[in-house]
Amino acid sequence: MRIRWMLAPLMLTLAAGPALASFTSSKPDPPSSPTGTTMQATESSNARQEAEKWYHDAYEDVTKAKEAQSDPSNAKKVKKLYERSIDRAGRAIEFDKKYHEAWNLQGFAWRQLGNFEKSVAAYEQCLNIAPDYAPAREYYGQTLLAKGDRAGAQVQLVWLQRLKADDLAKQLEAAIAAAPPSTDTKAVAKPAETAKADTSSAGGR
Repeated sequence: MRIRWMLAPLMLTLAAGPALASFTSSKPDPPSSPTGTTMQATESSNARQEAEKWYHDAYEDVTKAKEAQSDPSNAKKVKKLYERSIDRAGRAIEFDKKYHEAWNLQGFAWRQLGNFEKSVAAYEQCLNIAPDYAPAREYYGQTLLAKGDRAGAQVQLVWLQRLKADDLAKQLEAAIAAAPPSTDTKAVAKPAETAKADTSSAGGR
């Protein structure tokens, strides 16, 4: 009898054990952390915002340079503004390498500075990303024409006609018609002349 009396509390404790252990060992689920996709999207969004800030500043420089170009005494100021716009557009591209408007702006600025090789390279980068970006097609054609590549300019004109960018096509067509049959590939277009042709959409707009 005494043995039964001593074993009874022990049996009750063992019977309650599993339920108690289960209850006390349970823990709330840890807070969910952002997934890799969400973090990448956020980082991409922040990078684009930074790129847009730099592009905006670059565009402002181009606008100021074009306004100053009418006065020959501003030549140094104009050069400095275009150079700074190239640097700022470059910063935009560092944040977003597919920012085709920034590549286009660089192409425009390099052309105003008379560096056609770098201008062409920038336009080609832009058009590799956005083949149907009509402003770059027109600018690219103007640059090729300034280099003496009349055939290349004609190709860009066909693109513009295909894209139904009528105003830009007319500008390039007029430039091709006014160009001599054979131009000096080393000739440097005058900034005021090239800027006049781009008044409607310089700097990627």
